[in-house]
Amino acid sequence: MERVTKEEVPSKILQALLSTDSDISVDGALENEMILNMGPQHPATHGVLRLLLRLDGETVIACVPELGYLHRGYEKMAENMTYYEFIPHTDRLDYLSPMANNVAWAMAVEKLAGIESPARAQYIRMMITELARIASHLVAIGALAMDVGALTVFLWTLREREKILDIWDILCGARFTNSYTRIGGVANDAQPEALAKVKWFIDQYEPNLDECEKLINTNRIFIERLDGVGVISAQDAIEIGFTGPNLRGSGVEFDLRRATPYLFYNEIDFNIPVYKEGDCLARYFVRADETRESIKIIRQVLDKMPQGEVLANSPKKVLPKKTEIYSKMEELIHDFMIVNFGINPPVGEVYSAVENPKGELGFYLVSNGEGRPWKCKIRSPSMVNLQALPMLVKGHMVSDVVAIIGSIDPVMGEADK
Repeated sequence: MERVTKEEVPSKILQALLSTDSDISVDGALENEMILNMGPQHPATHGVLRLLLRLDGETVIACVPELGYLHRGYEKMAENMTYYEFIPHTDRLDYLSPMANNVAWAMAVEKLAGIESPARAQYIRMMITELARIASHLVAIGALAMDVGALTVFLWTLREREKILDIWDILCGARFTNSYTRIGGVANDAQPEALAKVKWFIDQYEPNLDECEKLINTNRIFIERLDGVGVISAQDAIEIGFTGPNLRGSGVEFDLRRATPYLFYNEIDFNIPVYKEGDCLARYFVRADETRESIKIIRQVLDKMPQGEVLANSPKKVLPKKTEIYSKMEELIHDFMIVNFGINPPVGEVYSAVENPKGELGFYLVSNGEGRPWKCKIRSPSMVNLQALPMLVKGHMVSDVVAIIGSIDPVMGEADK
């Protein structure tokens, strides 16, 4: 963090920072208090997030988050490429859960184009989405622990996440940016080797999570750094736009997998972890409990997964299989048309949302009947969740800001979309 003068601070941001106390002038605030930059390259801001803090000693009086340092124009990019071409770009939104992003985009396009993926593909999507939820929460838990001084837990959670990345490697040949989901299904069937690796992972996961919790749940420093810090009420959480674990940490039992069931979640038995305290500790507990529920979901998915195709048979909308492309002229023509010109959904608009690890990830698509979206709007949970920072950090110490950011678990790849 570095001291800045009023000349170096954009006037609109500075006035927003001072608006909490209207009878204090800009000059008076800079004379009696301190205005500091936290970020945008500060390691505790979880990426390129800049916080402009107004301090009285070490107490935060006001905060203005500034986003946009990673802006890549993904919504406009989506409007200039076909629906298939945008699939790899969804990996780069919340890059800690690329598989879940793939599924969300494919479901939005399928809703727009009227495509239904086969049952086996939907079960595979549920499996990879829940594995992505575990992987994302593991990083969130480990990073939060490291933010408040517990380095060992970060190494242990990354160890478990590595096992999930190994599963991705077997399943689709990529560990990080997967691009595994396809419009109408998934790229390839889940191999017996991949399913066996998933079964092994869920059998050994909970004892390892217990080990992490034993290390930090009774650690006085860890608990006191989070307990009662960054409190937000249920009403405020709803009004500010919180979704996902951050909302459930404030006592609101809302999960899109239950509220508006998609895939086959309505046939799966699982609980929605909720904590009423609304502080950093509650948000940590929600994420840890959610990984256990994801294990329960994956176990049921493996038991219920039917045999069958993993890609819909709709040649004008869904890419044909390579074996058919190489052996049949009609499929070769369809493949050529889809790759070069895209599918042509009917004129209309849809909004499709899923329960991603960080909250509600939604895609609003408008079609004018051509092969690419006329309009694309991404409702990314990290961007919305960061709106709460001014409310959460007010009245806390500078050191608490680090813990509060970690408890929100933002990924700037989807915040600066």
